[in-house]
Amino acid sequence: MLDERALSFACRGETLVGILSPTAGPATRGVLVIVGGPQYRAGSHRQFTLLARALAARGIPVLRFDYRGLGDSAGAARSFDQVDEDIGAAIDAFQAALPGLRDVVLWGLCDGAAAALFYGHRDARVRGLVLLNPWARTAAGLARSTLKHYYWQRLRDPALWRKLFSGRLAAGAALRSMLGLLGAARRPAAAAAATAAVAPAPLPRDGSAPPLSADLPARLLDAMQRFQGRVLFIFSGADLTAQEFLDMTKASRRWQQLLAAPTVQQQTLAAADHTFSTRAWRDQVADWTAQWVQAW
Repeated sequence: MLDERALSFACRGETLVGILSPTAGPATRGVLVIVGGPQYRAGSHRQFTLLARALAARGIPVLRFDYRGLGDSAGAARSFDQVDEDIGAAIDAFQAALPGLRDVVLWGLCDGAAAALFYGHRDARVRGLVLLNPWARTAAGLARSTLKHYYWQRLRDPALWRKLFSGRLAAGAALRSMLGLLGAARRPAAAAAATAAVAPAPLPRDGSAPPLSADLPARLLDAMQRFQGRVLFIFSGADLTAQEFLDMTKASRRWQQLLAAPTVQQQTLAAADHTFSTRAWRDQVADWTAQWVQAW
């Protein structure tokens, strides 16, 4: 086991805390883990801790840290689109701890992926992004994705029809919910109310969800267009958040052009949930990340 050590560093007068997983020898490129949701640096089911150790064992140093207001870091909590200063301070601390570090890859899940994408083009030290199930949610987008990926699967499930014919399913309420989603998908202003009662739980087990923003898709596209480095997308096949992002990109010719660039790669784990919660899924994500970081 490589020795890990705690780091504390300043950000706008507050003290942030991180854990550095160093390598046995020198390294010029490291991975900075950007947390998502109201999580701290360990992640759901210790996801970020285990990722950091796996990458460090393969020669890639990793820093995972708490934003201001989360975990052991001081200050007021903030949303994923308000952490640019935190990320910049973490990169400063990363390079100070490992003076040979020339460039950094930002690794983020869900709204952590969105935060990484927002920051990436602002800092020349960021040469790559690993974005897992990026958060691109709007109320209308959720309505459309729920209809396409959730209700369609439910309609093909024999158990649903058995419940319906046995009288154990409130068919009227289910139909009203589906019709509400159909309307919401066409009328964004009505989408939030329509999806609140019917959307399946697509997020981590803590039930958290970042705030919705109608302009989020446009901001993500702008950030992707501005970033000049390499990008690896990793998607969970059984995750509504991932499907929402993919549906958004499929509806945009510009997104399709960006995703087809030689500097962009995509990987998909067909059966994986939002946080890649099994050992096999977690190990696959770590392996894809390590191979990609070391390939250029």
